[in-house]
This record gives sequence, C-alpha cells and structure tokens, in this order.
Amino acid sequence: MTWPGLPILVRLEGRPVILVGEGGEAEPKRRLLERAGAIVVGEDNAEARLAIVALEDEGEAAAAVARLRARGLLVNAVDRPDLCDFTIPAVVDRSPVLVAVATGGVSAGLAAALRQRLEALLPPDLGQRAQDLFTLRPELRRRFPDGADRRRALASAMAPGGPLDPLGEGDVAAWLADPRGAAAEPVRLTLRSPDPDDLTLRQARLLASADRLYHRPDVPAAILNRARADAERVACDAWPGDGLFVEMAPENER
Repeated sequence: MTWPGLPILVRLEGRPVILVGEGGEAEPKRRLLERAGAIVVGEDNAEARLAIVALEDEGEAAAAVARLRARGLLVNAVDRPDLCDFTIPAVVDRSPVLVAVATGGVSAGLAAALRQRLEALLPPDLGQRAQDLFTLRPELRRRFPDGADRRRALASAMAPGGPLDPLGEGDVAAWLADPRGAAAEPVRLTLRSPDPDDLTLRQARLLASADRLYHRPDVPAAILNRARADAERVACDAWPGDGLFVEMAPENER
C-alpha cells in the first residue's frame, strides 16, 4: 500500500484551523495545533483552509469530511486514512529542526515508536546548532566563497564522526575557526550493486552532497536519484578528474 503524498511544513502561526469534535480524539489535536501557533476554530469559520475531523461515529465523520471538502478545505480525519487529504506525522522537535515520521495514517503506533527512538538519538542542542549555522552564514561564505566548496565542506563536517556530526557534539564557531576545514577532494565511486539500498553510508553521503555528478551511462537511475534534485548530471565514458564520478564494477566483479 502506498499512501500518495508529499511531506511539507505548513506555517500555521496566527492562521485559523477548523477542529470538528470534542473529547479524547480532539484534545490532542487541539494541543498540537495550538503549539504550532494556529487559531483553533469551529466549522462555521470562513477563512480556514485546513480542517481536522475528530469524531468517533463513522457516519458523522464521513459527513463532516464531505461538507468541508465541498468548501475546498483539505481535511484530516483522525484514525481514518481513507478519508484524509493530509496526515499529521509524529514529530521530534529540536526547533528550528523538526523531524517528522509519517506512515500515511496506517499506523500511528509505529510512527510514535520511531519518534521515541529518534528523540533518544538527536542531541538536545541540535536546534541551537542549526541556529548557529544560520547566524554564522556570513563567516561560512567568507571561508568558502564558492557555493560548491561550501556544500562539500558542510557535508564533510556533518559526516559520521565529523566535527558537526548531527548525532554527536558540535561547535559551529570552533569548526569555522579551524583552518583545516576544507572542501572535499574529487572522488571516484565504483559500485558493485545496482540496488540503491546496497549503498554504504559514505557513498550515499557523497551522492547527496555532489553538485555535479559524472557517471557512466550504465549507472541505474535509482542510484542517480540519490543525488540532490538540483545536482547536474553528466553521462560520460571516462572520469574527467573533477567532482564525483560514479561507475558500475564489471559484471565479473559484482
């Protein structure tokens, strides 16, 4: 089962959101909306564009969803994924860093369990680190004036065990003050499997941070799709000695 959807963040500060229902199913949604800064309103509000239906009765819930959809609203129906235009994920909050875990509404329990695991993994100061990266952008641009060099330097610093590893301790100012911080060197990747699930963490990180991706024509699209969507892709038969070059190992070496 694939629940069609695109994960997005919606700014709700000061905006009305309709909540239909009361009691056990509705109150957690009310708290969630208020925490996001939304103004919780009733069904008669004409300005709202989103709505949450938290009604126990199946028929009443379906009728409420139909009414709201007829007005052009996007609707979430609690515990009824087939009636949902959007779902609400379990969230790990390290503001301004938010990590959302979604199952398309089919298993809130699984999403909650994953959220709890991630809560234990992510350092409490991760949000402050993100804020420091924003505040120190002028210094980051001074150290790495070229955009490609800047992205490669950040990717290297945030790699497992790096000075800004998101799962470890990190000090952005100290990293920028270290003269050894440098952009990554050109890399040649020879893959032994066409399956993207077989990529090592290092290979996946290099693909995700590449600005220009050179590759042999036989490299599968599933591998190339692990690169950033805006990364330039150049099919070629030989490594030009620049950037990241990806090739498949000969059949007898796979």
